[in-house]
Amino acid sequence: MMSKRFLWLAAWLTLFISGPVRAFDHTHRSWNELLVRHVVVSKEGYSSAVRYAGMQSDRAALKRYLTTLEEVSPRDYESWGKGQQLAFLINAYNAWTVELVLQKYPDLKSIKDLGSTFRSPWKKKFFTLLNQERSLDDVEHGMIRATGKFDEPRIHFAVVCASIGCPMLQPSAFVAEKLDAQLEEGMRRFLSDRSRNRFEAASGKMKISRIFDWYGKDFAQGHQGMTSLKAALARHANVLADSATDIKRVTSGDYEIEFLDYDWRLNDARQSG
Repeated sequence: MMSKRFLWLAAWLTLFISGPVRAFDHTHRSWNELLVRHVVVSKEGYSSAVRYAGMQSDRAALKRYLTTLEEVSPRDYESWGKGQQLAFLINAYNAWTVELVLQKYPDLKSIKDLGSTFRSPWKKKFFTLLNQERSLDDVEHGMIRATGKFDEPRIHFAVVCASIGCPMLQPSAFVAEKLDAQLEEGMRRFLSDRSRNRFEAASGKMKISRIFDWYGKDFAQGHQGMTSLKAALARHANVLADSATDIKRVTSGDYEIEFLDYDWRLNDARQSG
C-alpha cells in the first residue's frame, strides 16, 4: 500500500514540476504572423518574394516557432490526422528554409551558395524534427513524399526552395482545415504564371517549369485524376492557354513538352523595397 502511494506521489510531483504539456498550435499562428509581415505577393498574384531582412529582424520569433516544431514528439505526431501532419511538415520545411537562408543572409545570391561541392544545402542536417536530426531533403523526400503516406503531388507548389523559379511562398500558413484548397490554389497560381508555364500554339509546345521534369512521376499516381503529367496539366488548361481551341488541345494532351530553365536566384524582396 505504501509503495503504491509513494509511486502515485512521485508521479504527481513530476507532473507538477514539469508543468502542463502545451498542445501544439495547429493554426501555426506565429508562423502565419511572420508570413503576413514579410511575404510580398506580386501584383499578378502568381509569385511572391520574401523580406529576408525583416525575417532577420524577427528571427527570435522565427526561432520560437521552430522550437514548437522541435518539441512535437513522434507519438503526438502519429496521433494527428493526415491533414494536420501534412500541414505541419509543409510549414516546417518552409520555416526551416527561411532559417537556413538567414544563416548567411545577406551574403548570398542563391540558396545554392549554402551548399558545397560535396553536399547540397538540402542535404545539410541542421535541425531536429520528431526526435531526429533532419535535413530539408529528409522532410520533403523522406517524410512528405514517402510512398503510401500522402501521395500528394500538389506539395510541389507548397514547399518552397527560396528561389525565384519556385512556386510562391504563400502569405499564410498551411492548416488542415483549408489544406486541399490551399494546395489547389498553389498549383493554379503557379501554372497561371506565363513566365514559367505556358502553352505556345505556334510551336505546339507546352513550355513548363523543370519542377515537372524532376517530379513528373508524382503526377502519375492517380491523385484526383492525375494519372499522368498531361492529365494534371489538363485540369488547369484554362490558365495555360487562352483560346478555346488551345484550351481544347491542352485538355486532350495534343502537344509536346519542353522544360524551361530554372531560376535559382534568391526570392528576396529587398530590391523591390
